[in-house]
Amino acid sequence: MEYTVKSGSPEKQRIGCVVVGVFASRKLSPSAALLDEASGGYISNLVRRGELEGDLGQTLLLHNVENTLCDRVLLIGCGREKDVDTRNFRKINSIMATTLEAGGTTEAASYLTEIQVKKHDITWKIRQSIEAIDEAMYHFKLLKSDKKPPRRPLRKFIFSVSGRGQLMDGEVAVRNGMCVSSGIKLAKDLGNMPGNICTPSYLAQQALDLDKQNPKVTTTVLEEKDMENLGMGALLSVARGSRQPAKLITIEYRAGDKDQHPIVLVGKGVTFDSGGISLKPGAAMDEMKFDMCGAASVLGTLTTCAELQLPVNVIGIIPTVENMPDGLASKPGDIVTSMSGQTIEILNTDAEGRLILCDALSYAEKFDPDVVIDIATLTGACVVALGAHPAGLLGNHKPLINDLLNAGEISGDRCWELPLWDDYQEQLNSNFADMANIGGKGAGTITAACFLSRFTKKYHWAHLDIAGVAWLSGTAKGSTGRPVSLLTQYIFDRVAEMQ
Repeated sequence: MEYTVKSGSPEKQRIGCVVVGVFASRKLSPSAALLDEASGGYISNLVRRGELEGDLGQTLLLHNVENTLCDRVLLIGCGREKDVDTRNFRKINSIMATTLEAGGTTEAASYLTEIQVKKHDITWKIRQSIEAIDEAMYHFKLLKSDKKPPRRPLRKFIFSVSGRGQLMDGEVAVRNGMCVSSGIKLAKDLGNMPGNICTPSYLAQQALDLDKQNPKVTTTVLEEKDMENLGMGALLSVARGSRQPAKLITIEYRAGDKDQHPIVLVGKGVTFDSGGISLKPGAAMDEMKFDMCGAASVLGTLTTCAELQLPVNVIGIIPTVENMPDGLASKPGDIVTSMSGQTIEILNTDAEGRLILCDALSYAEKFDPDVVIDIATLTGACVVALGAHPAGLLGNHKPLINDLLNAGEISGDRCWELPLWDDYQEQLNSNFADMANIGGKGAGTITAACFLSRFTKKYHWAHLDIAGVAWLSGTAKGSTGRPVSLLTQYIFDRVAEMQ
């Protein structure tokens, strides 16, 4: 998709379609009012007759509106003017994109950027528009035999800005939005790949490809022998039951000052999770290919940083394995030694994500990080607690927690803090090892984070449990690309602080 910005009156746009908003109670947006004036009251007459009430999501497509240069005008219902928030703004743009695509429009000028969203400026609205449009237009066809695009694909959007003074900021917003959207798309594509294709080796190759494409990126891949030499017994215990060798991928993007401590992102990369010996139920087990969405989000975020050439140091660490039930697989009751030297009693082999993450978090110490953020589809308990809207957030450093909460609000990719109190730590007590890998039925998301916290005492750390937000089930099944938008906004904010 091509995106550009332009200033100018809507009736003078020589293009396939001009898109304007109508608010509830039939109130025309400023651009809709200009079109109405040019057409001699044509739009207001239609609205008065009840053709469009302005309720959120309503659409009305008009052809050959008098005294306009565009072929068509699309009216979008925006709901009550004071109720337009991040969610509704994205919904309006999503409906616009799907309506235009269904109608065979190839080019459109959107004046929805004039809609007021509290606390947000034109650059935010352009970036959110691009993300919403690309999300609406996303189709995973890489493995379908019919890969042909629509006969008349939607290929160009022009976003309106109020004057020439906003053009430069608008162009920056377009570039940022397109690069973030590109990272989200990569994360979606990787998440949607089946486990027989997207193996640990496949993820490693994606990281190596990013290295080849950008001179500021350096990728290294540790093999099982390397991890064994480092004492990563927890990580390797998960891979024992699979024929796919484990990998520890490190992607270093260094475009900041040499003395700048890096932001380290650690992404869980279980490319298929059968549960191991603690076998999962068969129903919906196909969705366990999404258990590497944390890794996918790290790759998507690093790709965005590289494409934008952000002046910051970011390191991605991806421990990636396949969790399968084999004769060599770990058994409930086995005890393994982590890279930190702490021993772990494996009471449930389906609590494998924390086993690969704990060694990766110990490995992160070598980079002398400013902060470490791990991203993982870690617990079903998070889905029970928070549903499919925010990611769970826990950590040991309040300023980092606050920064992530704020980035989530700005990006619309929200998270919610849960308590990481010492009261929960005793649930991990083991009679035979330093700790158990599960803490019982209560507070499963919190005890999982408590487990990880034992490996993060030497730096500022936050944990994002994305089990509820990383993919959709049902008829809309597929990866969401979250939390790439949240992570990139956090990095944007950090860059702004440094400048």
